[in-house]
Amino acid sequence: MKGAEMETNFDFKDLFVFDMANNHQGSVDHGLAVIRGVGAAAQKHEVRGALKFQFRQLDSFIHPFQRDNKDNKHVSRFLSTELSREAFERLVDEVRAQGLLAMCTPFDEDSVDVICDIGFDIIKVASCSAKDWPLLYKIAESGLPVVFSTGGLATGDIDSLASFFTHRGSDFAIMHCVSLYPIPDEHFQLNQIDALQRRYPGRVIGWSTHENPDDTVPVTIAVAKGARMFERHVGCETDEIKLNAYSSTPEQLDRWLAAYRQAQLLCGAQKRPPAPTAEVAALNDLRRGVFAKKTIRAGQKLSRDTVYFAMPFVEGQIDSGQWSDEMITRVEVEPDMPILADKVNREEDSEAAIIKHAVHDIKAMLNEAQIHLNSSFTVEYSHHYGIAKFREVGAVLIDCVNRQYCKKIIVQLPGQYHPSHFHSLKEETFQVLHGVVEMEVDGHRQTLKPGETMLVQPGVWHSFWTDTGAIVEEISTTHHNNDSTYKDRAINRRTRAERKTIVDHWGRFQI
Repeated sequence: MKGAEMETNFDFKDLFVFDMANNHQGSVDHGLAVIRGVGAAAQKHEVRGALKFQFRQLDSFIHPFQRDNKDNKHVSRFLSTELSREAFERLVDEVRAQGLLAMCTPFDEDSVDVICDIGFDIIKVASCSAKDWPLLYKIAESGLPVVFSTGGLATGDIDSLASFFTHRGSDFAIMHCVSLYPIPDEHFQLNQIDALQRRYPGRVIGWSTHENPDDTVPVTIAVAKGARMFERHVGCETDEIKLNAYSSTPEQLDRWLAAYRQAQLLCGAQKRPPAPTAEVAALNDLRRGVFAKKTIRAGQKLSRDTVYFAMPFVEGQIDSGQWSDEMITRVEVEPDMPILADKVNREEDSEAAIIKHAVHDIKAMLNEAQIHLNSSFTVEYSHHYGIAKFREVGAVLIDCVNRQYCKKIIVQLPGQYHPSHFHSLKEETFQVLHGVVEMEVDGHRQTLKPGETMLVQPGVWHSFWTDTGAIVEEISTTHHNNDSTYKDRAINRRTRAERKTIVDHWGRFQI
């Protein structure tokens, strides 16, 4: 494959691999029937499918002294279902006619050459070949997108494969797989889908399945676990041909794909979506509003002695979830009348509340990024134009170490901007841990994604902002107070207290 083509990553997400294996039974006509049945099921459920073959060059794959071996079931099976290259090419033509991708598992090096010559789209490493290094090197040389299965492998074996294909520049995805046919319930180990996602972030993790074809529960669990690619053996039955216990007929495949679609619908979005209107209305019917217990004078501070909570909630009033004993009503309220939101001054409008509410979002971002802090740190809420504009202009700086070297964790909420400035003494390097950061350094703009770094030397103007929200690690020389000069002189004229709120830990009792 040419270098320019290698730059294009193959999209493994939501790919369904339909493995025909030897279920063509050595018959082109039967193979065509399998492909057409699979194609119809894939089209019905609008899934992106790949029909997978298995190639073995039997003249060299089977030892010449073992061709009559009756003890090894695979030898007779392979020999009895052998097809010519021309027959496979005819089957591949039908695969493409059905709108499917063509995929193949080679079991020897010569088969890799045949796969490339025919023009397959994807190449597969079977679990039994996952330690076959002569074959793995040949597969990597093909330049084709690679899927490898993990049946029977230890974690270290999977690490070796992932590292090998990464170093070779191969585009690859990983299939959780259990090489038992069919799989007993106690050996599914579907939690390994989670484990593989954590260990190989950014890689598509799939589920290669060999359960009873009538059992649709595992695929629904795999969807919920986050599998984004699926493989299942397929075939057709006739009066003469019977399928094994783990291959699906087109009818069984139809039900399996329907279960996948239902699971996908039930699982929904990864990001929490807005609540449906009907759900909000149902909850509002049980929402308690805040009502005056007795006459409350204009300018009076509200308290539990002067209000009570009752349903139904009246549109526009303060509800029990918004209640605060720091509220002051601007108008007189008669007994049993609702306390209206636009008639009170609320704690939520105060500067302290702006920071307190931001802390919840900041902690959630750290949790999502799995960034852990100890219990002894200080936090600087940087608000260059005042706390009221903190959500627009500012950042949170968590001081971890400040000696001859300094380490900070910088958290910016979605939409926050840190104004252009330079340091007279400090040299710093930023590394993005989570989210996407836009940085402008000495007039040069760069988009930084997780893992990417930026060096800023003393005296160099720099600013940064984020649309997504971001967490950045800052490694620098010693931090000195009042070492920052801002391009906007209005910021420089502000006192340190006006620009920064500095607290121990998160400042629960200091803000």
